[in-house]
Amino acid sequence: MATTQKSLIESVPKGLLIGGTWRDATGGRTLAVEDPSSGATLTHVADATVADGKAALDAAVAAQADWAGTPPRDRGEILRAAFERITERAEEFATLMTLEMGKTLAESRGEVTYGAEFFRWFSEEAVRIHGRWSTAPNGATRLLTMKKPVGPTLMITPWNFPLAMGTRKIGPAIAAGCTMVVKPASQTPLTMLALAELLRECGLPDGVLNVVTTTHTGEVMEPLIRDPRLRKLTFTGSTAVGRRLVEQSAEQLLRVSMELGGNAPFIVFEDADLDRAVDGAMLAKMRNIGEACTAANRFFVHESVADEFAKKFAGRMAGLTLGKGTKKGVDVGPLIDAKARDGVSELVQDAKAKGGTVLTGGGQVAGRGYFFEPTVISGVPMTARVMSEEIFGPVAPIATFRTEAEAIDRANSTEFGLASYVFTNDLGRVIRVSEALEYGMIGINQGIISNPAAPFGGVKASGFGREGGFEGIEEYLETTYVGIAP
Repeated sequence: MATTQKSLIESVPKGLLIGGTWRDATGGRTLAVEDPSSGATLTHVADATVADGKAALDAAVAAQADWAGTPPRDRGEILRAAFERITERAEEFATLMTLEMGKTLAESRGEVTYGAEFFRWFSEEAVRIHGRWSTAPNGATRLLTMKKPVGPTLMITPWNFPLAMGTRKIGPAIAAGCTMVVKPASQTPLTMLALAELLRECGLPDGVLNVVTTTHTGEVMEPLIRDPRLRKLTFTGSTAVGRRLVEQSAEQLLRVSMELGGNAPFIVFEDADLDRAVDGAMLAKMRNIGEACTAANRFFVHESVADEFAKKFAGRMAGLTLGKGTKKGVDVGPLIDAKARDGVSELVQDAKAKGGTVLTGGGQVAGRGYFFEPTVISGVPMTARVMSEEIFGPVAPIATFRTEAEAIDRANSTEFGLASYVFTNDLGRVIRVSEALEYGMIGINQGIISNPAAPFGGVKASGFGREGGFEGIEEYLETTYVGIAP
């Protein structure tokens, strides 16, 4: 490992942040953080116990009243300062993410820009939390509504966007006046630990943000979810885990936000600009190595243009260079671990066995690290697993359709409903299809739709609640109604 990269990792706190103090886990337990490009251990961080989790919640509860009473402008200024400091240290955060997650530096730099923007957005929203004053219809009373912070919040974040998935939750919580316990993914804890220290440097009071890293997520988190002092749970991850967490949250009737799995359709109609569609497909499929819940998962292309689209798309995918994300000229990094790589391989083999034709890629890369070739498969039947399961890798299965109704029906034939993509030059079709698609987000003639100023979230088994946009801060606010007799 280069000296600069080693010193960067050494500079990141390795303990648990509880009540403003970095400390070791009870019993000194640690967990290894792995470099997915080689399988080598980067470093070790604290591996929290149940007692550590409780201590973190204790700290959040103790800090809640003072933090809720902090002027909104002061909360916003902390976020603004954090936005500026992340921007100043963009290369450090990008390198750290690449080392522990695997994505290329170009991808990581994009995430730093995206993730920091949530802090800027919510720094501006902190002073725009509004209530309402009105006269009752009968004129007898006055109606006052006010917004209050929900209270102590548990945040469980995933490994695929180590910075942005944190800032997207932490930003609105700070703006609203909520304290937090954050549990980052055990595969990628370093970015969150560095972010937590940065927020401390920006003046965030002790106990407002507490960070607990652990490999025993269920064991450590469940007692917190069932603790009556916790008031909100927000989770980004798989639908299977999300369902279990919702069940646990029911005991205390927690406010819950769930951003779960996806199975995004990418629809190309016969009138689409194919070059633009291929550009969009590269972005929607290959952002973050395909390890994104918004990644295009199923490509539905009109039969009249399917061959041309597939040829152009496969040519672009074949031209990508795999390698360690920190190296120049690399377009695609490794998948997060061996389990992820092997799962992608199984889906490809199933698609081939059921009649799909591999146009490029299709296999694991020999040697160290968890690499899988960028892959395009044409003629994939709807019965293939790859058409119903989230791929989370650089694999694009293509199927065809004849009519608009058929395209919509196939796109909606999934329990998921997060992101979707449509390419067409027919404005009437844009309206019809957007109204018919059962998805929380729809991209029209574009391959990236995530934006801090827009509400991110899905329907059906993709979860509920929204992050980002004007809607994002509402997830951390309760409404109180006061009736006043004049």
